[in-house]
Amino acid sequence: MSSRGTVAVVRVEDLHKRYQADGPEAVAGIDFEVREGEIFGLLGPNGAGKTTTIGTITTRVRPTSGRVLVDGVDVGEDPVSAKLRIASVPQLSNLDRALTALENLTFHASYFGAPRRERRERARELLGRFGLGGRENDHVNNYSGGMAQRLMIARALMHQPRLLILDEPTTGLDPQSRLFLWDTMVDLRERGTTLILTTHDMIEADRLCDRIAIIDGGKIIALDTPTRLRRLLPAEHGVEVTVAANADPSPAFTAVSGTERTEARPAGDGRWRVRLYGEDDGRNGGLPEQALSAAQSGGLELIELKRLEGSLEDVFVHLTGRELRGADGARVSGRWS
Repeated sequence: MSSRGTVAVVRVEDLHKRYQADGPEAVAGIDFEVREGEIFGLLGPNGAGKTTTIGTITTRVRPTSGRVLVDGVDVGEDPVSAKLRIASVPQLSNLDRALTALENLTFHASYFGAPRRERRERARELLGRFGLGGRENDHVNNYSGGMAQRLMIARALMHQPRLLILDEPTTGLDPQSRLFLWDTMVDLRERGTTLILTTHDMIEADRLCDRIAIIDGGKIIALDTPTRLRRLLPAEHGVEVTVAANADPSPAFTAVSGTERTEARPAGDGRWRVRLYGEDDGRNGGLPEQALSAAQSGGLELIELKRLEGSLEDVFVHLTGRELRGADGARVSGRWS
């Protein structure tokens, strides 16, 4: 996807945040812009600085230094005006379960000064758009997880924000609810709403985001479109060959031209998967034809042959490492001491 516009709805400038004077920086000097009408992904391991960054944008966290502008408003100097332009949907439901769906929406709109008739009309319109028409008088305790998530997004849109921030919006949802919310996010973008999406679902980020920033250690280590981020991989393309073999079959593929790296892994049941990474130079029929010939020449039974293209998850792991992160962002070994 290409970026949607050139006007910056969000501008983050040299942002720093240190929670304790002698502690490490949670955010260590980051700069980025979120353009009008785009879905902007903010990805990173646990403790990388995403939550702090989002907190400064939504005025919940006061930065140590630097500034954030939302629709031209400095959120530190004028947080009230900034909040009028922002809506945030948290990962965990914070709906008032003592109220009906309609009451949740209208009470939210009343905080922003919307007249009674206008907020009821707006609420009914949004409930219909999110597939909740006819259930507006139900208490949210009677809603499924997917329905509650849709209601939270509808509530966030009641004051027609310029910026919508979604934190892990599809975690734990069934496939139908997840696809519905994906379509909703795309529709909101087409209607002119700017979105920031935080997610650990790389497929979700790849499918939805116009641009993605990967943050780690309080710094942005990459920012680009999903397609261009894949170019950061040492070898982006190649082929994967699955063969029947009793031992590592990779020596049979050493003569394949254009290969930068070869990896072979057991796949169970006497099968091996061999990945040949490299740009296809087109010689001798290209990588797929050469891999097929190499398997035949090596007396290997070919089970499957397919092209490879590095995924966004490959990029993420390549840039941030494979190690699990603790709550403080420190890397966890996973080995018993």
